[in-house]
Amino acid sequence: MIKRIFIGLLFIILLMMATALGLDRWISWKTAPYIYENVASLPHRQVGVVLGTAKYYRTGVINQYYLYRIQGALNAYNSGKVNYLLLSGDNALQSYNEPMTMRRDLIKAGVDPADIVLDYAGFRTLDSIVRTRKVFDTNDFIIITQRFHCERALFIALHLGIQAQCYAVPSPKNMLTVRFREVGARLGALADLYLMKREPRFLGPLVPIPALHEVPEDAQSYPAVTPEQLLELEQKLKK
Repeated sequence: MIKRIFIGLLFIILLMMATALGLDRWISWKTAPYIYENVASLPHRQVGVVLGTAKYYRTGVINQYYLYRIQGALNAYNSGKVNYLLLSGDNALQSYNEPMTMRRDLIKAGVDPADIVLDYAGFRTLDSIVRTRKVFDTNDFIIITQRFHCERALFIALHLGIQAQCYAVPSPKNMLTVRFREVGARLGALADLYLMKREPRFLGPLVPIPALHEVPEDAQSYPAVTPEQLLELEQKLKK
């Protein structure tokens, strides 16, 4: 009896794993036509959306995912493939501000500050993609991130009727753990889209691109906009 129960549980676990891997491969297959790894073949679009990540892996150790995304943004911008860079990332903590960190590094590398737009409410990939369409009023843009992340971001965009392509920048070596987590992230994205039909945590007023986005040099960096301020704005708009 116990043996049969064990075999049954093992079968269920294996079936669940096969389903998860099958869905993972399906998302990769569905988004493959919209991914470019060579900047020369990348189509021109007005806006390149750089998906945020932490600059440091741990204290004093640079995150290679971050470096590759910044370099990819520079490649796309300097090649004339995009005219504006929308930096979308997390700004949830006083000491953590992905968009401002990316902005500082891109300006140091020669990007015109007038061509940089900041999205402080890109808490999740879904938030970044939907806000690009609904807040920044662009429906055809280039996503800049690693290929595995490209696939999930593009799947979200395609499902929501948003036109997008992706410039897949290199990934660091030894990313087995990250790739394993990505399977779970894709299952979460499928649940968000098909079951819970989630929206971004914050939306806000329309800020079309291109438009003049000025960030004073003496602006407070941490935080530039707090979630509380975004929530207050959202509540005002609903009145």
